Amino acid sequence: MQQIKRPRRPIDGILLFDKPQGMSSNQALQRVKYLYQAEKAGHTGSLDPLATGLLPICLGEATKYSQHLLEANKVYRTTMRLGQKTTTADAEGEIIQERDVPALSLADIEKVLAQFRGTIQQVPSMYSALKKDGKPLYELARKGIEVAREPRTIQIYRLELLRVESLYWELEVACSKGTYIRNLVEDIGDVLGCGAHVSELRRIATGCFSLDAQSMTLNGLQALEQQQGLTALDALLLPPWAAIANKPKVTLTGHSAYYLLHGNPVQVSHLPHNEDVLIFDEQQRFLGLGCMNDDGLLAPKRLLKTAY
Repeated sequence: MQQIKRPRRPIDGILLFDKPQGMSSNQALQRVKYLYQAEKAGHTGSLDPLATGLLPICLGEATKYSQHLLEANKVYRTTMRLGQKTTTADAEGEIIQERDVPALSLADIEKVLAQFRGTIQQVPSMYSALKKDGKPLYELARKGIEVAREPRTIQIYRLELLRVESLYWELEVACSKGTYIRNLVEDIGDVLGCGAHVSELRRIATGCFSLDAQSMTLNGLQALEQQQGLTALDALLLPPWAAIANKPKVTLTGHSAYYLLHGNPVQVSHLPHNEDVLIFDEQQRFLGLGCMNDDGLLAPKRLLKTAY
């Protein structure tokens, strides 16, 4: 069914969206953008259609700072199915190998998981969104084409066994950007000798954000918009600078703020070296990001069109 065309508006902020299973990240983005009638929107790191969970969506001016979330650490909960390997390393693929699962004690499991903590190498899946000559690898994979992929260095900060139940393990993984949980699960299965794939995957944290009472499902957003309108949706948005709230902050006088907003460096006391700072005016409206230039002045780096 074709969506009705709606007027667009310059709404700015970050929505903590709880993506449903079966929907791509881009489909989720377009649905949220439609509901908010936003002129501009972007998500902050893809989740596979199989996966659910936290997908922060940046609207309007917040997209200027989405890179900070793309590069942030993530936390996932995943259920791995032992004894089966699939073409995609998850439950959406075809089973290509089945083996018996060995009897393992908790001590045996811990020895295996310990091999995957810390700095490890990971070869991205052919079903990832990485691109080769401008085309996503998953598009090539669906055509039966396989290309060489270089191993990538990733960090597994925490790999914790939450539950063991017959052929299924539930894990919680805290990791660096660029980590593919499907690959991690498949690699664990290979070390076990029986193979494994992801049967469920849920992202529970991205950078400084986590799934909580403020996270909204698609059904929740749609119901709220129908019952209370756009004002209620807008009240859910975090400010555009929420993803970088841990950076140092400076407050400018009206005179200095005026010159900075016109592209001019200004004098600020106790400005930190080699670090971006959040800039606010005297009314505590957010102006954007700045940094010290070679002359020791605060120079604009990424300013907003409007102040918050």
